Amino acid sequence: MKFKKMEQPSSHETGALSPACQRDDMISEPGLRPMSLSEYIGQDQLKKGLSLFIEAARRRGEPLDHCLLHGHPGLGKTTLAHIISRELGVGIRCTSGPVIERPGDLAAILTNLQPGEVLFIDEIHRLSPSVEEILYPAMEDFQLDLIIGQGPSARTIKIDIPRFTMVGATTRAGLLSPPLRDRFGVLLRVDFYPVKHLQEIVGRSAEVLGIKIEDDGAKEIAKRSRGTPRIANRLLRRVRDFAEIKAKGTINREVADMALKMLEVDEKGLDRMDRQILSIIITRFRGGPVGLDTIAVSVGEESTTIEEVYEPFLVQEGFLHRTPRGRMATDKAYKHLGISKEE
Repeated sequence: MKFKKMEQPSSHETGALSPACQRDDMISEPGLRPMSLSEYIGQDQLKKGLSLFIEAARRRGEPLDHCLLHGHPGLGKTTLAHIISRELGVGIRCTSGPVIERPGDLAAILTNLQPGEVLFIDEIHRLSPSVEEILYPAMEDFQLDLIIGQGPSARTIKIDIPRFTMVGATTRAGLLSPPLRDRFGVLLRVDFYPVKHLQEIVGRSAEVLGIKIEDDGAKEIAKRSRGTPRIANRLLRRVRDFAEIKAKGTINREVADMALKMLEVDEKGLDRMDRQILSIIITRFRGGPVGLDTIAVSVGEESTTIEEVYEPFLVQEGFLHRTPRGRMATDKAYKHLGISKEE
């Protein structure tokens, strides 16, 4: 099979982890999300425990204990929150930590909840301390402590609210205050997915989107998806575009390989920015250790983006070490980039 060479857009447009791609995911993801635990692929141990807790709550006729879902972006925390509400047979109200700026914003949400309903707060670690203070009695006693008036005439009143289930999602569980974290009865960690499960996810998404894909094509995409369903679905859509123009619409291993090379996603799932980070550590700083801010300036990216988006996978796959003195490239990074290590 022969392919015509396609012009390669810049890494900012096509990078597997670019912010522009992540915004596109928010539009495309909802139709691909499973609707029940039985449809949810992977995370078997998590599903086993969650299914048991949900069934026990249903039998007692009580809301499920408050749940905290933590893990890296794109692993399915929001999807699980929606599944929890469906399995419980109740509604769900969704918001996020940065949106709730004042205690009154949260109070308005809580007083409008229906009995048993799920309140989902994404990025819950970004709640302000003043908002958290409202949340503590709401989660523990299902009451709101509100201050009426100002100065000497101010008084505190308690308002009962319906029993509800709080589901919080965070990519940085360590930033949650201990009092808030301790009020969650169910703590669930969502881990990276193995290739086998990602291949199933790619196959299911292809079926939903009406994409013709062969098993070896799905596996090739899964291998380069960094253990993350969101990235797997993103790459599937981009490979579909390539296949429709260059390969009569069918995705096999060869088509997937050509498309992913065009996107600069290599066989290990590293994109241009990943390789640039490793290359700079090796070539400019002799493999490290080097500080995060220095790396960020060198590659022209925000330090928080490097720390939260790129680093977790590089560390997980053994390309990078995080030490008290800074970041260090591993022997595996030298080998992957084809750079000889100077003794």
